Amino acid sequence: MSRQFDDILLGSIELFCSAAELGSFTAAATAAAVTPAAVSRAVSRLEARLGVRLFVRTTRTLNLTEAGRDYFMHCREALNQLVEAERLVTGRQSAPSGLLRISMPTPYGHYRVLPILPKFSTLYPDVKIEFHLSNRNVDFVEEGFDMAIRGRAPLDSTMISRPLEDAELVVVATPGYLARAGTPRRLEDLGAHDCIQFALPSTGRNIPWLFREGKEEIELATTGTYGCAEDILGAVTLARAGAGLFQTYRFVVAADLQRGQLVEVLADHGGRARPFCLIYPHARHVSARVRAFVDFLVEYLRA
Repeated sequence: MSRQFDDILLGSIELFCSAAELGSFTAAATAAAVTPAAVSRAVSRLEARLGVRLFVRTTRTLNLTEAGRDYFMHCREALNQLVEAERLVTGRQSAPSGLLRISMPTPYGHYRVLPILPKFSTLYPDVKIEFHLSNRNVDFVEEGFDMAIRGRAPLDSTMISRPLEDAELVVVATPGYLARAGTPRRLEDLGAHDCIQFALPSTGRNIPWLFREGKEEIELATTGTYGCAEDILGAVTLARAGAGLFQTYRFVVAADLQRGQLVEVLADHGGRARPFCLIYPHARHVSARVRAFVDFLVEYLRA
């Protein structure tokens, strides 16, 4: 069998992947202990072999082309498989290691995932965790994430989706606000109240509130003085300050409800929920650290 990849070409692929992940020839050169010129030559060597441009380079930015993104995705998977193959053969597969980059929504991160990361680190001390709190959808290839937690499963067939939970929604306000504005008893009463708004990052539109009316599921548009974007916990903070009513996840305000700092309203119309799922790129051989975290998080939430 003739060789299709010599040592120079394999090294060029590694430098290309490093530059794509770090977003800089200089950073890739520093990580590999070579010069930026060596990284540039490696990328040029690949571009000449493939007959396509892999990067769009300016004086300040380095971005993958569409062809570069596809090539990077497959090369990174191939390199990861080589690493995992070595671990499997040498018996190190049972000890996951390396950097794990996770993106997650702010409420789910603060109240569900971040509190249990130390437990995961105790089980897998060789895994370094870097987390990103945001309600926007991230680009796995361009931004270098291993996995993300999102509110809905992606339609992309290149992604694996694992359901985590259906998080119950609840409408809350402070006792002071309710004493001042009255307690809503029916859904129609919400029109007379200050309902704090949260805009969905992907659309910029205010999220409708979800209720039940008997057996019917209802999406209701509300209005109010305050509008919040990006970080839903800002809207929760406003509700805690007595600014109005807000519909949020029960796990976010469970402690406030128990202490009486917030009061649940319209409980007869409650019971609706929004899903959360864990997504990560589909690969024939998922890395040990990704597999370990997926199993850990799913098992914790099930318990």
